[in-house]
Parts: sequence; structure tokens; C-alpha cells
Amino acid sequence: MQFADIPGLPETKKHLINAVKQNHLAHALLFHGPEGSASLTMALALSTFLYCQHPSEEDSCGTCPPCQRMAKLVMPDLNFAFPLISKGKEEKKEEKEDKVDHLANFRKFALEQPYGNIHDYIYFNGLEKKQLNISVGAARKIIQTLSLVSFEGGYKIMLIWGAEYLNTEASNALLKILEEPQLKTIFMLITSQPEQLLTTILSRTQKVMIRAFTDEEIHEHLVSGGYCDDQTASQIAMIADGNLREAVRLVNQVEDQQVAWVRDWFRLCNRRNFKEIFALSDAYHKYDKEAQKSVLQTGMNVLREILLKNSSVDSLLRTKGEDRDFIEKISGNVLKEDHIPGLYHLFNQAHYHLERNGNAKLIFTDLSMEIARLMMRISQHG
Repeated sequence: MQFADIPGLPETKKHLINAVKQNHLAHALLFHGPEGSASLTMALALSTFLYCQHPSEEDSCGTCPPCQRMAKLVMPDLNFAFPLISKGKEEKKEEKEDKVDHLANFRKFALEQPYGNIHDYIYFNGLEKKQLNISVGAARKIIQTLSLVSFEGGYKIMLIWGAEYLNTEASNALLKILEEPQLKTIFMLITSQPEQLLTTILSRTQKVMIRAFTDEEIHEHLVSGGYCDDQTASQIAMIADGNLREAVRLVNQVEDQQVAWVRDWFRLCNRRNFKEIFALSDAYHKYDKEAQKSVLQTGMNVLREILLKNSSVDSLLRTKGEDRDFIEKISGNVLKEDHIPGLYHLFNQAHYHLERNGNAKLIFTDLSMEIARLMMRISQHG
């Protein structure tokens, strides 16, 4: 992974490279950003830059032996820690073999889904319905690993992915080495939920905030990477809302028509066509959970567009073509500025219940009824 492989984010790349050049790179870094951001990829690109034998002013060379090993994540001085299932006594005999398998699986996951979240990791490894953590035993292994001499005389890097899964005992065990590591030892903690880390861990790390991608960065990545055409990339960039994981998922599942789906849904609610709404609820129930959540996210993005149109901030609108026509027609006539916050709350509430395994059909039907009631009141009272 090189900096050039990451779409956009020039300010973060420049900050990290300058820190290396000026010898100001902290020994413990906390990469954190929203879901689908470049938290993991930025840490891996920085690691490649540190190991590179012939770095340029802006990136690693990509051709030297360390860069080639980093492309496969098999650099001997790059170590990983990540959430796993706590082992029982009967599994101790197989612990070494399991460790090798988990490490290989994590490398494969990081290479194939570098913008994936913890749910992707769970499904990738078949860990559904399992309790995960980074245990105190794992913390002791981290300390033991970092006490050894570097294989190649350079940096020893410990990358802890899913750092929010460090349990209290593990966090406390790492405090001393985080504060006083050996020379040329660097910790890179990766998380999308820094608030779940102990304050003692947070106080010992330098924060590297990774912002969400812009629509333009996602659009350019999708088009230049050959994922889809220009028009589809524009639609997906708007729906993804800065989340590159979601953008790639939408391309892979060919769900770039979700704005049109939500548009038809709102029209059915406005006409109070309950027969078609119930049919839509059945269709929604058959989607997988990620697709269900994506529909709700798209709905919230549409509400944002309506709010911007009602506020006459057309320059910030993301929709184009037929989708923009829909926004212009529904804004003011069907949904006014004052109604958007209440609807946004209802969508967030539906998303909350869906995350907690609520019945998708009931959630969608109830949300549809609420939208229909609001639109009816608006049409009656203006």
C-alpha cells in the first residue's frame, strides 16, 4: 500500500511525510476516522514509506524489496494485532496453528477489503455470533514481540486494528510500552470509535484524524479504477456520503439506482398508495441488512438535498439529472424546511432499530406510514 493508492486526502499524506522527514513522527499513533475512511490504508502507506529504501518526496518507491513485501503485508518487522475469540482451555494445544491461520486471514482481509469495517471482518472470518476482543494474552504477546531485535535493523511496527476491542486488562498491560517503547518502535492503533478506548491509552497516542472522502475523491477513484462509468460514479459518490467502503459495495452489488428507489418510495407515500407501499416493504425485507441500511442512508441523503434546496443553497446539491428534478419538485411543495429534522429523526430511529436486529418489514412499513402521515398533513394545511 502506497500513499498514491489512497484517493485524495493530500493534507493528511503531507502531514505524515513531513513528520517522517523532520524526525517528528510520534512513537504511538492513533489513526481514527469515520467508517469507510482511510484509517487502515493510511497506516499501511506510512509503514511502507518508513520501510522503503528509495522514497521520493511524496511516496515510497513501490519497487524495492521492502515495498514489494509490504504490498503483500509480509514485512517481518510489521506486526499485527486484531480482535479474536477468547480461547478456552481445550483450544490451547491448537493455539499456535490458529494464530498462523488468523494472521494469514487478516492479511488477506486487509488486502482485499482495506476499507472494510468490523462487520466485514467478522463475516470474512466466519466469526458471526462470537464475542471478540483483544485480550490481555494478546497484549503480552505484543510486548514479547516488541522486545525482540528488529529483523532488518529498521523500524518495528505494531499495527493494532480494531483498537476499541482492547479490553481493560489488555489496555493496562500496554500502557508502559506505549509510553516508553524501545528505539525505532512505532505503534499504530486503528479505530473508528476512539471514544471507546481508555483515556490512559488516548493520552499516550498522537491522534491522526482521517476525514471522510469527498464526493470528488470517491468519484475519481471509481472512474480511474474502472469500477463504473462517470454517471454511475456521480450517483454512488452522493449515496456513499464519504464512505469508500459503501461506494465499492454499491458498485459490486449494482445498487446505484437507490436514489430512484427512494424517489419512487416518497412518491408512493405522498399518494398514500398503501398497496404498493406494502409490496415495497416485502421487497425491502428480502434485502440483506447492509442493503437495508443503505436504503435508509440514501433516504437521509435525499432529505439533506431537500433541506439544501429549501434553503436555496443549490451550489451544495449533489443530485443531478432526473434526481435533481425530483428534489426541486418535492422541496417546498411536498416537504418544507421545517419538516426535515423530524423526518431525519425518524430515519435515524429506523436505522437504530435495524442495527439491533429489528424486523425490517415492520420498521420500513412504520417509517412509510409516518412519512405518508406527514405528507398528508402538509397537503391539508399547507
